[in-house]
Amino acid sequence: MSGIAGIARNGAAADVHRMLDKISYRGPAGRELIETPQATIGIVYNEYQKELAKNLRRQLIVRDGLREHFAQAEAENGTLRISRDAVGVTPLYYSQTEQGELCFASEVKALIPACQNVVEFPPGHRFDGQQMELVTRFQPGPLLSESPGWIVAELRRRMDQTVAEVVGDYDRVGVLLSGELDSSVIAALARHHTNVLTFTIGLDDAPALEGARTVANFIGTAHHEIRTSRQELIQVLPQVIYHLESFDALLVRSSLIHFLIARKAAEHVPVVLVGEGADALFAGHAAYQQVPLDQLAALLFRGLQRMHSEGLQRVDRCSAAHGLLYAIPFLERNLADFALRIPPGLKVREGMEKWCLREASKELLPELVRRKPKAKFWDSGGVREEIADWAQQSIPLEAFDRECILPNGWRIRTREELAYYRLFRDYFGPAADNPLWVGRTEGAPREGPISRTYIPGS
Repeated sequence: MSGIAGIARNGAAADVHRMLDKISYRGPAGRELIETPQATIGIVYNEYQKELAKNLRRQLIVRDGLREHFAQAEAENGTLRISRDAVGVTPLYYSQTEQGELCFASEVKALIPACQNVVEFPPGHRFDGQQMELVTRFQPGPLLSESPGWIVAELRRRMDQTVAEVVGDYDRVGVLLSGELDSSVIAALARHHTNVLTFTIGLDDAPALEGARTVANFIGTAHHEIRTSRQELIQVLPQVIYHLESFDALLVRSSLIHFLIARKAAEHVPVVLVGEGADALFAGHAAYQQVPLDQLAALLFRGLQRMHSEGLQRVDRCSAAHGLLYAIPFLERNLADFALRIPPGLKVREGMEKWCLREASKELLPELVRRKPKAKFWDSGGVREEIADWAQQSIPLEAFDRECILPNGWRIRTREELAYYRLFRDYFGPAADNPLWVGRTEGAPREGPISRTYIPGS
């Protein structure tokens, strides 16, 4: 991806160059700097975005992202404006300097220590330093009333159209293939429109390896299988936390294997496609079968609204760390808006989650894969036990009890999360005492008991 940064001050080129230096891996092909009487803004860009960056420069704009998923800053008409896409696929953070000047960047590390109290920029908003306004958002429309057969056929058509548009600019793309339904159907559709290389990763005997191999053989892609180990995961952990800028246990856990597979993919392709977003759009977990249908749509939409600080953050940081572009077809507006209108009874049906997506995938995938229940990214890669066991062996319960309350009152939930937070604190220093930009996964496991109080929901 690209990386952007800037300050609402003229003559701040040296400061903005330092900010871009911190995130130069996001755009290894080059950089552009724009200075106006009101602001200094800059971008580091990927080779595939070089011409776009130069064209936008003439409009006094810097932008990170692909297609409709972007974060950008524009400096014209006496104002610096920053904005972000509707669901938050592309990251953006902002703060103020000690002099009260608006500053922004694609990643937090570019803003500290020069800026205090860094926060995540809200998806779908625009800000001019004075007024924050909502300008775009995903919003469920009226539920479709057509027959299930029509809805499934239209979903299939829109999926194919969307994937074709996403891959249209590339002579080859990668798909991060877990062997689960979401990434598998994306790979199968992309195979019709361009050359596809698939990549999967796991510990020895991880379920993802065999499942992905089955899909790759069925659809006929050039397949790359990466084996990892507990030792490699622990070795790469500091790099992952540095790039991820989070210590949330479930987010870090899934990012470990994503970081490694993205590194491999970057050696072969300019862009990877991922299946992120399908769970929130189509009710992708078995637990949704227990949710009353009249409550399911609201629950799914809440999950979609939280993705910017959870799964989408993983996708961005693990790709950007290697200068790799990524695309998320399920969150393209044409497809996502339609999916939000599909009745809940076609998402959970016949005792199965993602019913309509499974039906729309007929003949694209092996039946075993098409009917396979959902597994977490780290479960299919075989990561969960290895990392949790390592943390529990490394940190005594007494140490966990001493360190599990942060200065701002947040609670560290498990010894695994404490191991991540210690590395996070090493990188981010005093800012780690009150990391307002860090999202926390709802319903994550807690380890205890402890006697001290903490902020509910932290």
